[in-house]
Amino acid sequence: MTDRIVSVSRIIPADAATIFALLSDPRRHAEIDGSDMVQAAKLNAPDRLTMGATFGMDMRFLGFLPYKISNEVVEFEEDRRIAWRHFGHHIWRYVLEPVDEASTNVTESFEWGTARLPIAYQWAGYPKAHLGNVTRTLEKLEQVLTAP
Repeated sequence: MTDRIVSVSRIIPADAATIFALLSDPRRHAEIDGSDMVQAAKLNAPDRLTMGATFGMDMRFLGFLPYKISNEVVEFEEDRRIAWRHFGHHIWRYVLEPVDEASTNVTESFEWGTARLPIAYQWAGYPKAHLGNVTRTLEKLEQVLTAP
């Protein structure tokens, strides 16, 4: 963990295009969310994210407080990088680096240095909490991609 970025990498036994296809489909984000906050994409979410795309998500805080959030894709490089942010301006980023034809090093980052009030994220304990969330997200991503 650096000063204002929580980042975890994991080699996943799938090619970058397959992984990117899942990450760029907001309807599948609840399957891989390690925080268990993402419940479902809003019905009007695009089938596939692109640069500048917006998509809404139904969320749940602490397991019982529902809320909705709107996100915008702020970084996009086909099969290599995708990132989005919401009104708080912190960024969720995935970087894919092929290891070979059948495996990819996936790095997920939570960057709060770009947030409107980064000190609030630190006070709330999000950097430490998100280290576990990011780790679980990559575990779930691998499970979904390698399930029979």
